[in-house]
Amino acid sequence: MSPDSQTPGSVRSADDLNERIRALWLRSGGSLSAQERAEYELLVVEWAAAMRGEVIEAA
Repeated sequence: MSPDSQTPGSVRSADDLNERIRALWLRSGGSLSAQERAEYELLVVEWAAAMRGEVIEAA
């Protein structure tokens, strides 16, 4: 995972996480290595949690 990654449970906005996911795909040229795939999976899980939090907050 990248050195600027935060610990699990950290609070990042869905927008920030989406940008990180897009940047990862751009850096990889569309083909993820095993390490990039692991980072992608963690980002997606965190993004989904952030989206749920934003939906609950909006309600």
